[in-house]
Amino acid sequence: MTRSLLSLAAVALVICGAAACSATDDDRPTVVVSTNILGDVVESVVGDEARVVTLMKPNADPHSFEISAQDGALLRSADLVVSNGLGLEEGLQQHLDAAAAERVPTFVAGDAVDVLDYRDGDAAGTPDSHFWTDPTRMIDVVTALEPALSGLDGVDPDRIAAQTAEYTARLTELDRTMATTFDAIPRDRRALVTNHHVFGYLADRYDFDVVGTVIPGGTTLAAPSASDLSDLVDALERTGVPAVFAESSAPDRLVRALADEADLEVRVVELFSESLTEPGGGAPDYPTMMRANADRIADGLTP
Repeated sequence: MTRSLLSLAAVALVICGAAACSATDDDRPTVVVSTNILGDVVESVVGDEARVVTLMKPNADPHSFEISAQDGALLRSADLVVSNGLGLEEGLQQHLDAAAAERVPTFVAGDAVDVLDYRDGDAAGTPDSHFWTDPTRMIDVVTALEPALSGLDGVDPDRIAAQTAEYTARLTELDRTMATTFDAIPRDRRALVTNHHVFGYLADRYDFDVVGTVIPGGTTLAAPSASDLSDLVDALERTGVPAVFAESSAPDRLVRALADEADLEVRVVELFSESLTEPGGGAPDYPTMMRANADRIADGLTP
């Protein structure tokens, strides 16, 4: 009896070991992506042709998130590293630099777009990293990404090409949908106030004015001065903006305090601007995030 039980246990261990092996044994190329917005885009384009590992968790701040030593090692052993660039991944940059130094193939999305510079604040004159708020620029990223993915060992270039075309069509339709949504906003209300500069590309694409920001810079790691807040209050009073927008990845307490201090009838509307959410959180993928933002902006600014 004892010998039989031991034999059964040994068989079970073999089966479990085989199952574990099959669960982790993946001979597809590994693509490591920095932000979850780009991670969703890469997954949509590559499909099951490669293993995609996204480092940034849902609802995180791309300016400040950090990774473990294990993730750092994975990044340095990747077949391809995809990052946003333009100074966005401040907490991750040392790992990206280490991977590049070890000659890991890299794709920097910011290199594929027509870059805008910040116009105001301490960051004035430096590149704006938030290009994804314009889906046509994301189309440029996808177009440039296709050859980098198609060149990975073991992938089917024809499938990558087909999936690229399909996803590009989705983004083209997204652009049309957003334009139609924004058409409902009167011209004199097409003004944006956010907690930091993140919608410059959206404003450029869909003809908005960025009236001001609570944090006058391109990163959530900065802090506003009393003078900055005073200037923004003046802008709110001058323009009569009916809503200010706070990003889901950053606390909106400061935005609400600003609205209270200005003694204005101003709504505070949350947007999903720099991070996707968990499933069910309102922005589980890039196109859904952008449609939700367009709807919320239109609702906040339309009488």
